[in-house]
Amino acid sequence: MRRGAGHFTGPPAITPGRIIAAMQGLHLTADLRGCAAGRAEMTDTASLRRACLGAVERAGLTPVGEVFHRFEPAAAAASLAAAPTGITGVVLLAESHLAVHTWPELEAATLDVYVCNLGADNSARAEALMDSLVAAFAPARAERHARRRGE
Repeated sequence: MRRGAGHFTGPPAITPGRIIAAMQGLHLTADLRGCAAGRAEMTDTASLRRACLGAVERAGLTPVGEVFHRFEPAAAAASLAAAPTGITGVVLLAESHLAVHTWPELEAATLDVYVCNLGADNSARAEALMDSLVAAFAPARAERHARRRGE
């Protein structure tokens, strides 16, 4: 911030209490087992992207960026060219983020949803996003955790 000719002052002082209040949010994780390796969301980048962005939209959250990457088989397993490979997908949200990791060879996936609650409580939206994605993978077992952050 400029004041007068040649006088500069830095940003206003932020107290730790103000930072913590701004950090409040909900962090949801799910470890999914028994996901059919043949599900398109497990091995096809476009299918996983559609599932993630559709779930984000239905939950009422705002995507602002994304990256989806399909991994190549390890060099030692190159002869198993037909073996499915996993995907990592990340959707940057105005409210925070969604991350998905698939392991078709293990019939497993992990989900990570974090929303900050600055200005509005996005907890119900985060829960809806997680529910939608768990349903998309149709796991035999799902271990879910929720953690309040910044309190």
